Amino acid sequence: MPIHIGLAGWGDHDRLYTSVSKAGSKLRQYAKHFPVVEVDSTFYAIQSKDRFAKWLADTPESLHFVVKAYQGMTGHQRGPSVPAEETNGMLEPVMEAGRLTAALFQYPPWFDCTQANVRILRETKVRMEGIPCALEFRHQSWFTEEFCSKTLAFMEREQWMHSVCDEPQAGIGSVPTVLKATDARATVVRFHGRNVSGWNQASAPNWREVRYLYRYSDEELRDWADKLRLLEQQSEHIYVIFNNNSGGDAADNAKRMMELLGLARPDGGDPNEPPPPVVEQLDLF
Repeated sequence: MPIHIGLAGWGDHDRLYTSVSKAGSKLRQYAKHFPVVEVDSTFYAIQSKDRFAKWLADTPESLHFVVKAYQGMTGHQRGPSVPAEETNGMLEPVMEAGRLTAALFQYPPWFDCTQANVRILRETKVRMEGIPCALEFRHQSWFTEEFCSKTLAFMEREQWMHSVCDEPQAGIGSVPTVLKATDARATVVRFHGRNVSGWNQASAPNWREVRYLYRYSDEELRDWADKLRLLEQQSEHIYVIFNNNSGGDAADNAKRMMELLGLARPDGGDPNEPPPPVVEQLDLF
């Protein structure tokens, strides 16, 4: 199945875990529903090799990982950049297992299309040599009429996988949907919702809670099913991540997209039917 559907993170999607009582069992149950997951904890802190090794041991080979790059490497966290060796080392277990889809570099809204930032992208790609990397912009300048084709050509030349976005069109700090693959092997598509009013409200106390508060309509999902089929003609694999989970909508929208595309669960079952529950070990005390 060249189109693979999953979610950003696995801890907060309550409808998936009605039969799971332990937090440590959630990823195992998640892997029964979806074939790909985005690891977002790595954006906030470099994770240990042991943690990645445990995630691999707890899940079947059918589960692949999109790993979000640490904020110190993308300029979200002001100050010196973290050494690439820390990120590369963290990814060794999942790379060796052949289950890394991409390290996802999502740059901040102030990372605009300049020579200095193009140089940063080149340097970052060199530092990540040997690791598949996806690139996502948040500043509109990369995709203006003047620079769009140049941006895409640069990404293809430097072997950056395109992370195609569906997000609110809310000014310079958001990007349009550009249906162009830059890597013949894989493309990432991320659904952020279309909450225009909440997108740029970084000063609001509950900003992170409402930014991704959006439920895609059936009409919107059907339109995107056609777009995914177009992208499928450009890349061998399309990895789709639903990130619209401020209101718990990501899992439902992902399941519906699987249905529209005729995709099954990793075990071959109907995506809307609950898979067998994980067998949890009983605590002795």
